[in-house]
Amino acid sequence: MNLVASESISRLATLHCSACGTSYSAFELQRVSACCSLPLVAGYDLHEPLSRDVIDQADSSMWRYGALLPLLHEKNKVTLGEGMTPMLHLPRLAARHELSSLLLKDEGQNPTGSFKARGLGMAISKAKELGVDGCIIPTAGNAGVAMAAYCARAGLKAVVVMPRHTPQAFKEECYWYGAEVELVDGLISDCGARVRQRNANGALLDISTLKEPYRLEGKKTMGYEIAEQLNWTLPDVLLYPAGGGTGLIGIWKAFQEMKQLGWLAPDVKLPRMVAVQAENCCPLLETYEGRQANCHSYQGSATLANGLAVPHPLGESMMLRVLRESRGTVVGVSDEDMMAGMRDLGKDEGLFVAPEGGAVWMAARHLLATGWLHRDESVLLLNTGSGQKYMENVAGRANG
Repeated sequence: MNLVASESISRLATLHCSACGTSYSAFELQRVSACCSLPLVAGYDLHEPLSRDVIDQADSSMWRYGALLPLLHEKNKVTLGEGMTPMLHLPRLAARHELSSLLLKDEGQNPTGSFKARGLGMAISKAKELGVDGCIIPTAGNAGVAMAAYCARAGLKAVVVMPRHTPQAFKEECYWYGAEVELVDGLISDCGARVRQRNANGALLDISTLKEPYRLEGKKTMGYEIAEQLNWTLPDVLLYPAGGGTGLIGIWKAFQEMKQLGWLAPDVKLPRMVAVQAENCCPLLETYEGRQANCHSYQGSATLANGLAVPHPLGESMMLRVLRESRGTVVGVSDEDMMAGMRDLGKDEGLFVAPEGGAVWMAARHLLATGWLHRDESVLLLNTGSGQKYMENVAGRANG
């Protein structure tokens, strides 16, 4: 289906291959690039001046940045109010660890309880705009829940394929949204193989991480919000739980776009980006530290943080580029330390975060201990989901 961009506020201009830069039309349905079979990335016309006044201050969702998002027509927007999640100071933990500035952006307060609402809200809106009838996704939990919810909102068929060991809360929520749920023995990579088998005829749009261009555009709104909430400054260090890595890539993309637009002053330095992984499944860490050429043959295992159990991330090279450009690093965190981090954030700050949120805090503590992170630097943690959905995994462990 071809689209017409006339009368749209969106500055969407093109799609390009993340590896070789080959251009593709942004006005018809695309998946991965035909040239390299790698993710496509949306590009916008940023040559004409665009001031921060374009932000719709009356809209308290991620859609306030509409000019820099790919949706062409308002009628196709599928929204549950996602975005503009709170930026919270963590004064007790900061004082205990002698940090001058410690913040947490709480994505658990999104619809469906995680940051996945952003990417899936955008992807399903574009699927609707492009005339798609239904979508399919392999998921570790939260992405499947979000896709099911937004497909229900859009009136599209939803098929969710998730590991059998996924906590029951995720499965139940998908059922309530009317999705077809298939359970697979294994990790998300095994679910991905099942999706390819089930959808061999291409009847459904595969919304796997980075296998279509628009989940990335929803996730990048975290970057715009971070800058706006910090009065157009940025933290020195940003820690992000990276499984598939869409959020890490998207936030960095937003920072680059804002630099090009002049929304960030020339003296604003971009943060060092830290990708946080689970020790049980840390393909990016293994590649980053040179123990493997890439993640293609990596063998991971299940972890308390379902969203980090991604052994073969399609966006590995894109994540490595972010780390290189930002002078960042990768940290692996054990399941035991994730729970310790959850306890710290719960007992000291009143936040019941997902294990991924516990992981980023413990990664910060590790980087403090090694001297990579300095106590006078401003630090931002991204908590990607609510701890409520993980009760099955963490029940009875609040006291260690």
